[in-house]
This record gives sequence, structure tokens and C-alpha cells, in this order.
Amino acid sequence: MKIEVYSPTIKRKEMDAVLTAMVEDKIGPGEHARFLISAAREQLGFDFCLALRSPVFALQLALEALAGRAGEGRGVLVSALSPMYYDRVIRNMGFLPLYCDTGSNLPLMAPEKIESLMSVKPLCMVFHETLGFMGGDDYAGQTGIPVIVDASQSIGGVLGGKKAGSWGTFTIVGLEERDMVTAGGGALLYANSRRDAAPLRALGELPPEYTLPDVNAAMAAVQFRESAKNLARRREIAEAYAGAAARTRHKRFIHADDFEYNNYVFSLIIETGVKEVKSYARRKEVTVEEAFDSSLAGSGVIPSAQCPAASSLALRTVLFPLYPRLSASPAGKVTKLITTLP
Repeated sequence: MKIEVYSPTIKRKEMDAVLTAMVEDKIGPGEHARFLISAAREQLGFDFCLALRSPVFALQLALEALAGRAGEGRGVLVSALSPMYYDRVIRNMGFLPLYCDTGSNLPLMAPEKIESLMSVKPLCMVFHETLGFMGGDDYAGQTGIPVIVDASQSIGGVLGGKKAGSWGTFTIVGLEERDMVTAGGGALLYANSRRDAAPLRALGELPPEYTLPDVNAAMAAVQFRESAKNLARRREIAEAYAGAAARTRHKRFIHADDFEYNNYVFSLIIETGVKEVKSYARRKEVTVEEAFDSSLAGSGVIPSAQCPAASSLALRTVLFPLYPRLSASPAGKVTKLITTLP
């Protein structure tokens, strides 16, 4: 049986919560969404939160809340390795996406590239914490423009003593199948401070079609409560993979010493050929995926010459199976695969 790169965290407790929501004869937005917000607030400590049906809605509403501010530009600064839907949302709202290149050793917007785009006076920045790597407010918060942090992949991480999702004007935490919290769909949009929460409260009562159904909320609430166990299991698997990777020629991303990674994925920057590695893994019944094929740079939305560092990472970075439900036997199989990579 092939070992897939991603698998949603659906254990007995998640299933029990979903069944409880279903037998209440009300699967739309309701009480479970309030339980989710309470569980998330306990862990993340935000001031105000909206539980939404999609991260697309979360980005739209965050931009809408910021659009009322006195800004000189209509540009929205985004990483070249951001999800493809960013581009569509930004353009559909009448803004202009400003693509920012990454560093060569980390899949985040490079500080010097951010600085070079400040001359156009953008309205705001959407800081996607790609593959779970964190930037932190010292990294991008000194620009003087509002920052929307997308912590969908970084929740559970800590940088310099600060939890992921604890900085920025607004924070988005996606609940999609391939996010850190896998609830089958949805997103949280929140503000950490009372001052920044005011524009979200001003959006008024949202139609139910915008808000998170109880079935998804019930699953997400359990995962927030079980996050410590899930993080511990991810760390255990990742440590074995890291030891195996150290014996290969392939590279890992370089991050700050005070960063506690949530092990959202296990990635390698391939020094040989990605096709060769994927083919070899396929023969061993292990799926290996390109990390950024669904990003703006990896999908071809951005010309490679415009953001060369991000385009290079998109061509050379792959992901290996890592998730809490991965048992010892398949995890050992992946570890052995990494050790013997071509």
C-alpha cells in the first residue's frame, strides 16, 4: 500500500465529535463553531475571531477590513510561494498583487526583497508562513504597513518565544485538508489586539453561507485540544527523518536557532534530480511530492525571472510523508527511503 505525503488527522475523537454534531440534526453553523473559537482562543490568545467556511473568505474579509484604512497604494505584497488563490482574491477585489521573492535557504519573503517593494507604498502585506516556517514581527513587521499573517501551516510553531499566529494585524488559520489543522475545510480569521479587532467586528453579521459548518468546527476543536499530542508525534517522526537526511547530499532549509518547528512537513532541497527522486520513491511505494507545485511561482503564475530564488526552490524542493497518523512501520519505510535517496 502506497504511503501518501498528506493524510488528514482524523482519529476516534474527531469522528466522535463529528457524529455528535450530526445526530443533533443541525450540521450548519451553530454551537460547535463557538466551541472551536473557545478552544482556539485558549491556545492562541486572540481578542476576536470569525470562523469561516473557506480561507478564501478569510482573505477577502481581511482585505475588506483593511481597505477602509488611509493607504496610499492598492498593492498587496505577497510571497512568490503563496497559494494560487491569493492572486485571484486580490485581483477580484480590485487590488494589485506585488510578488516578492524568497531567500535561497528559506521559503519566506526575503527582508531585502520586501524592502525593495516598499517604494510603491503597498496597502498591506500577506505573510504566508510557508511549509510551517515562521517570519515573526521582527522579520516583516517593521515596514509600517498592516500585515495579514497566514499561519495555516505554522500553527504549533514557536519563534523567539512567540507562538505562530500571535503577530500581525490579522491572522488566518486555514482548516483545509492540507493545513496543519485538518477539518475538511474552513478557516479562522482573528485579530490579536482589541484595536485591530474593531474592523472585523465592524463587518457586521455574516450570512450563514460565509460561516463554518458545525461538522467541520467539531473536528477542528478536537484537533486544537489534541495539538500537543499531535505535535509530539510529528516531532518523533521528523527526528528520524532528519537523521537519515543528514547522511545524504540533499539539503534542508536553514532557520533561526530560536525557532521550534511544528514539523508540518519534512522537506528536502534536492541536489540531484526531482524526477529521479520521485521515480525512486514510487518504486518503494512511497509518494514524494513537489513542495510548491500549487504556489504562485510553482504554477507558472509568476515568470521565473521575476522571482528567481522562489522559482529555483519550486523546482528543487520535495516533501515526504509526515503526519500524526503515520504508524511506526511506514515511518520506518520512509526513513530508509530517505537514507538511500539517489
